[in-house]
Order: sequence, then structure tokens, then C-alpha cells
Amino acid sequence: MKVSWKRSALEFSLGLFFTAGLFTGCASDSNGPVFHDNPQPPAGVGSATGSVGSVAADADRLRAGETVTVDFSGLSAADLQSMPESKQTIQEDGTISLPFIGNVVAAGKTPGQLQNDIYNDYVPKYYLHLTVTVQSEDRVFYVGGQVKQPGREVYAGQITVTKAIQAAGDFTDYANRRKVKLIRANGQVITVNCEKALRDPALDPAVYPGDQIQVPRRIW
Repeated sequence: MKVSWKRSALEFSLGLFFTAGLFTGCASDSNGPVFHDNPQPPAGVGSATGSVGSVAADADRLRAGETVTVDFSGLSAADLQSMPESKQTIQEDGTISLPFIGNVVAAGKTPGQLQNDIYNDYVPKYYLHLTVTVQSEDRVFYVGGQVKQPGREVYAGQITVTKAIQAAGDFTDYANRRKVKLIRANGQVITVNCEKALRDPALDPAVYPGDQIQVPRRIW
């Protein structure tokens, strides 16, 4: 009777050992267990063509033609006279000009990045203590032509051509929806077929501050 009990206990222990080994082998490789705390997204998600985050980041960047205000503080009264608040339009070459340091590249940077670059240009070469604040003016885009409410629209975040047209009251009855022009601030012109863009978001380009949308009239 004792022998039978011991044999059953031994068989039960061996069964647990092999079962544990089986599951351990499924979750490990030759170097031990593999854990995926941060799994990678499927192909295409988060890429340059499919990432909402990348579009939003691009929209935050300054462009030629935009106006920024650079404010200096933390200086003595005498120093502040030579460093007044500076309100400037970003030039075609992408730069603004500031006292002592001359041209600073602004286009392609966020206001925060430009702020840090200006600070590093002044401290400690010119000043030991300085606070720099960069603010951009209201960022806008323009919608004109055959829309119900043409004019300037405040850029409040990520938006596409079809959404921008909806913000301007949508198309008139005479609009040519297949040949809408998106004119970038740098002069690039993109023709958008809004009928297709409504069905396929990949054909609906993002609108950035300073862009213009022109909706032509149908000729028939």
C-alpha cells in the first residue's frame, strides 16, 4: 500500500515538472523568457505616411512668412534697452535677425526649439542670466473660391483639406470638387480631388498654418 502511494506521488511530481517545462519552453528562447512590454505597432502605423503624431509635429513647426515675438527678461534695466521685445516675420530664407547674434534659423523649428536656440546663442557668451520667450501669432489658413464662408480660419490643430472646406461652410453648388488647389506657404501647389479624398483619407492632405485652399467654379 505504501509503495503504491509513493509511486502515485512520484508520477504526480514528474507530471508537474514536464508540464511546467512545456509552458516554459513556449515562452522562452535559448537565452530565457521573452517579454514584450512595448509591442511594436503593425507595419504602416506610426510611419511617415500613416502617423497622426508626425503630422501634428510638422504642423507645430514655424514656416517662412509667419510672425513671431521674441521677449527677453531677467536682465538689468540698461541691458533691456538694447534687447527690446522683437516682433519679426520669418524671412524667405527661414531666418529672423536679433541683436548681437544676427540671423537665427526659425523655419522648421517649433517655438520651443527656437526659444532654446536663441537662449544658447546669448548665454553665456553675452549674458549670464537671461530668459527668452518665443510666441507665434495666431496661426491661420485661408479658404477661398466656391465655399459658402470664404476667408481666414484659425489653425487650431490637425486638419485636412476636406475638413478645412467644411469649416468654411462647405462647397457651394457651383464648386468643382475635383480640382481643389492647396497652395503651401512655400508656393507648392497640390491638386486635390475632394470626391476621392472623402472616400480615401490617404488622398486628403494636411493643411498647415499659412496655407491657402482655392475651390474653383465648375465650367458646366
